[in-house]
Amino acid sequence: MQKASGLSSSPSTPTQVTKQPTFPLESYKHEPERLEARLRSFSSPPDTGQRFSLPHLPVTVTKSCTAASTLSPTSKTAPGTIEGMLEKLELEDEAVEESESDIYMRFMKSHKCYDIVPTSSKLVVFDTTLQVKKAFFALVANGVRAAPLWETKNQSFVGMLTITDFINILHRYYKSPMVQIYELEEHKIETWRELYLQETFKPLVNICPDASLFDAVYSLIKNKIHRLPVVDPVSGNALYILTHKRILKFLQLFVSEMPKPAFMKKNLHELGIGTYHNIAFIHPHTPIIKALNIFVERRVSALPVVDESGKVVDIYSKFDVINLAAEKTYNNLDITVTQALEHRSQYFEGVLKCSKLETLETIVDRIVKAEVHRLVVVNEAHSIVGIISLSDILQALVLSPAGAKRKASDAE
Repeated sequence: MQKASGLSSSPSTPTQVTKQPTFPLESYKHEPERLEARLRSFSSPPDTGQRFSLPHLPVTVTKSCTAASTLSPTSKTAPGTIEGMLEKLELEDEAVEESESDIYMRFMKSHKCYDIVPTSSKLVVFDTTLQVKKAFFALVANGVRAAPLWETKNQSFVGMLTITDFINILHRYYKSPMVQIYELEEHKIETWRELYLQETFKPLVNICPDASLFDAVYSLIKNKIHRLPVVDPVSGNALYILTHKRILKFLQLFVSEMPKPAFMKKNLHELGIGTYHNIAFIHPHTPIIKALNIFVERRVSALPVVDESGKVVDIYSKFDVINLAAEKTYNNLDITVTQALEHRSQYFEGVLKCSKLETLETIVDRIVKAEVHRLVVVNEAHSIVGIISLSDILQALVLSPAGAKRKASDAE
């Protein structure tokens, strides 16, 4: 397959859909032989008593009951006594638990961003001279949520166009169903960027293929973004878009073969993972324009829909907003959330929920299998208690064991 041209030079058309080249690294998902080999390489040798140890990492913990072993400096019990042996075992158990607590962090540090790039993938790139309206229609047509922006003048990628941009345009320029949104109909992407970036300029955050997945997770959470382009520093080509969901799914492929950290058996209440105060929500009769205002003002990516009794009955996410472009109904934002959700383009199986008493292991398994970005935390009456997002989970699995402070929000 030929590598698409135009990423390091001006694209032939304003909207470019590129098929990525075949990479030497096989796809984990579709080639079980490769996956099994990888799993074997990350498993402990049988019958040796050796604990799990990642390649190139010097952490190897062994269990031993040998009485002649040297005691820890903090131990005050003689090695030849039963008490001394029990204390040594306790100390070793603590060492094993400490080693296992950062197992996911070490896994991420031992894998590169290139490892997660599939053999073949579709990447949509927009030239900044493209009309905003056509760009959002192209997102819908290609089933993607964001696209890198290519600026011909500077021959480089300058940013990303996301559903958040669509929401900001509607939020800023919508007046009433009687007034056409001229700015959406006529503006080019570069015009919108000039207006919008005067207030909130952010340079494009990207990462190189050789960077570790740990660096990718840290960059996503630190910069409060949901998409991280992988850009080849030599050619300047964009190879892939990393997201929280794709990284967590990659990790989940290997989880069953790793020692399970003790914190995975703890529940959300014990771990304090998620957001439980000042939760933004809407009602079924809330107008769409008000929901968009909340997205912008509260910088959240989804709004639980709560009925009069306080029960969570639905959820309205940023991704649902793109249906306004698909249906070409963005000129009437006075309709209710219920009316808007009648036109969901994908089957909706209901709000994915969880309890604060469920373990983190259960939560991770549910959110990965459902391929959603968040779970709504509810009580026994199904009233909203909080939200747990992919950012919260990756923070807990990868960054917190590394001592990195939480800097994430649910903003896009």
